[in-house]
Amino acid sequence: MIERIGGIIISAGRHTYRMLSLLSQTCFWIAVGPFKRKFPKPEGVFSQMVFAGVDSLIIAFFVALFTGIVIAMQSAYQLSRFGANIYVAPMVSIGLARELGPVLTSLVVAGRVGAAIAAELGTMKVTEQIEALETMALNPVRFLVVPRFLALVVMLPCLVVFSDIIGIFGGFLVGVFNLHLNPYRYITFSFQFMLWKDVWTGLVKSAVFAMVISMIGCYMGLNTKGGAEGVGKSTTSSVVTSFILIILFDCILTGIFYFAKQ
Repeated sequence: MIERIGGIIISAGRHTYRMLSLLSQTCFWIAVGPFKRKFPKPEGVFSQMVFAGVDSLIIAFFVALFTGIVIAMQSAYQLSRFGANIYVAPMVSIGLARELGPVLTSLVVAGRVGAAIAAELGTMKVTEQIEALETMALNPVRFLVVPRFLALVVMLPCLVVFSDIIGIFGGFLVGVFNLHLNPYRYITFSFQFMLWKDVWTGLVKSAVFAMVISMIGCYMGLNTKGGAEGVGKSTTSSVVTSFILIILFDCILTGIFYFAKQ
């Protein structure tokens, strides 16, 4: 039993080291790549941005809308006992901006984009396309990882802002049509209690989550073995690991922001 636990710890440490090494290489090529020839073309990065961001708008829209509606209904159920239905507005806006917007949007993107990255790179790995790049003296990190990393780091915070707005709109629908609150007063209260810190806290979280999703997806894809079955395992591992790390980093960042306030 102890031997098995030790093996799991050693394996986790080895994978963590390799992932951090991949992250350092990615940051290196982001900084140095533009000054060298054969840097990934802008249209390659832009196509990844469209796939990671624009193509995720619909699912992010529905997740944020229904989340805002649910938060408004659940909070109204409690606040109505105290005659404080108007405070549904700040609860929805602050809750989305600080926590639910970044986390839920990141989980959706991890399931959609992270899985696609792992599957795509995994397929290239088992079909020896990555070895072909290396044979032509083309660095796989530079040409495959960097565009996906940049696309997610740029587009996920944009998706979070979009989700926050849609979620607040969902709460607005409940507040106006179900709780019969004044629309102008609802909108005023939504932003009256929101601080700038609430906004950038969510954006910082989303940027960290974007790095997690891109690194996990790329790492799992680049280390795929075993043909089609290996691609499936890598894709599943990418999604599961991303979900766990998103929640873990959310807890860590929330603690940092909480104690920084003290």
